[in-house]
Amino acid sequence: MSADPTAPISPGPGAGEPLIELDGTSKTYRSGELEVAALQPTTLRIDAGEYVAIMGPSGSGKSTLMNVLGCLDVATAGRYRLAGADVGSLSEEELAEIRNRRIGFVFQQFNLLASMPAWRNVELPLCYAGVPRAERRERALAALDRVGLADRGEHRPGELSGGQQQRVAVARALVTEPALLLADEPTGNLDSRATADVLGLLAELHDAGRTIVLITHEDDVAAAASRVVRLHDGQVVSDGPSADREGGGAHRLGKVPS
Repeated sequence: MSADPTAPISPGPGAGEPLIELDGTSKTYRSGELEVAALQPTTLRIDAGEYVAIMGPSGSGKSTLMNVLGCLDVATAGRYRLAGADVGSLSEEELAEIRNRRIGFVFQQFNLLASMPAWRNVELPLCYAGVPRAERRERALAALDRVGLADRGEHRPGELSGGQQQRVAVARALVTEPALLLADEPTGNLDSRATADVLGLLAELHDAGRTIVLITHEDDVAAAASRVVRLHDGQVVSDGPSADREGGGAHRLGKVPS
């Protein structure tokens, strides 16, 4: 990724090359004289094409780490490089461009606009990027097809199941072809069947070469990833292969309808 956020969109570095590099990265929140070290100095590398779950209980620092990785917040100390670009050296405007073009976000609450049909929700990042109207619609419909919802483009969120709404959110995250897909508790509001469906979709995207970082507090959801990073009290306490990496686990429970 170029440090110039107006550069043409690309999928990022090749597989096996570093996409995320944290070097002594920490985050401290201050309120008056009170300081809270939400993230202790952290060194972490995630290569392009990896599927990594970041786990931890409430208060472990995983939300803070997610905010830093997603350029939603800036580290207090240390360095964060995203595809080679030093995030700490970028302006607020450049950070906003990176969030819109380089990172796809999927949240627990879906964050869909109820008054808009699915395809209009999906095209929103392209609107912010200034993509022409006709191209926006074409890419939005292609993204919906990619997640198995080609026949639901005109449906509003209230006409879709929870699992379908989350797949619309995934399509929206993918429509800019970002280097990184950051999923924050994406199954938290879903039943077991919809959870399997969404995890199946994420597995297919990973199999196709997409880099995925999954934030979760659930062991069975983390088992969908090939690598699990565990946090406690703002520190990385373990980093290794998922116990389910050989297959047959949660990420194989559901498949996206053809």
